[in-house]
Amino acid sequence: MDIFIQILLLLLGFVLLIKGADWFVDGAAGIATKMKIPQIVIGLTIVALGTSAPEAAVSITAALQNNGGITVGNVLGSNILNIFLILGITSVITPVAVKANTIKYEMPFLIFVSILFPVLGFIGYSLGLIDGIILWVILLAFLVYLVMISKSEKSINSAEEIDVPKPQGGLKNKWWFMIFITIIGLALIIMGSNFTVNSATFIAKTFGVSDRIIGLTIVAFGTSLPELVTSVIAAKKGNNDIAIGNIVGSNIFNILFVAGTSALITFVNFDLSFVLDSIVSIIAAIILFICCLRNKKLTRVGGIILLVCYTAYFSYLLTTNIH
Repeated sequence: MDIFIQILLLLLGFVLLIKGADWFVDGAAGIATKMKIPQIVIGLTIVALGTSAPEAAVSITAALQNNGGITVGNVLGSNILNIFLILGITSVITPVAVKANTIKYEMPFLIFVSILFPVLGFIGYSLGLIDGIILWVILLAFLVYLVMISKSEKSINSAEEIDVPKPQGGLKNKWWFMIFITIIGLALIIMGSNFTVNSATFIAKTFGVSDRIIGLTIVAFGTSLPELVTSVIAAKKGNNDIAIGNIVGSNIFNILFVAGTSALITFVNFDLSFVLDSIVSIIAAIILFICCLRNKKLTRVGGIILLVCYTAYFSYLLTTNIH
């Protein structure tokens, strides 16, 4: 009976995380719009960080509870799942176009940070204050780059392409209401992260599964649901380039913002068992880059390759790591 309750709490945690992130983005973007902050800046900061809010909340909560396995596993697992599963599903539904700048700059940058993350982690087998500062400095540099290219006519991220909540009339345009849903959204994110981490840890201990595996699979999938929904809906609406940009940007933010913030707050254990997952994360970024390189498009064949890769990786986790 206890395990059934914990599974329900885990699902509740995911719902709170997703709804909380949605309200937080709507409220924060509305406040920023009221303050005359340009839409493009809102899209590249608040909205982008909003999709990484579930990962951030769960990873930071886990780190504070000394569950480094869930913290690191969530970041690596989300990044692997985002590329192999989410982009795989999206591109099988419809081929996904990719902008030139994404291939030229952002995908190589994703490969770079995917390599940097385990390098920092395996030095001393932990992420500490210095590592957090390094990741945040790179994040700030990346944000400056995004703002600069967004103002260019050749930018991959025009204002029209970024899904920024638009001001609405009536109650939703009131200052107090926007502040209210921002605070409520943040509270739901925090509450959801606590449910998720506590329930996932209980389930892991009950079945003898390591925190690493829980972080790489169940928690990673739950916190990646916003990216899945965003990418599939974007692809169905014909906004194919948003689907790729959403995932590439989210993966970069997961490493620089989520892991970086966790490391700034507390030491995060980086276990040697994450070697394989770190390599798979790097390979996923490289495969995505190669698949998009030729025709500036992620085709259905590319999507099938990504799905096969995730199936192989997930099967390996199930057969060799659960005990």
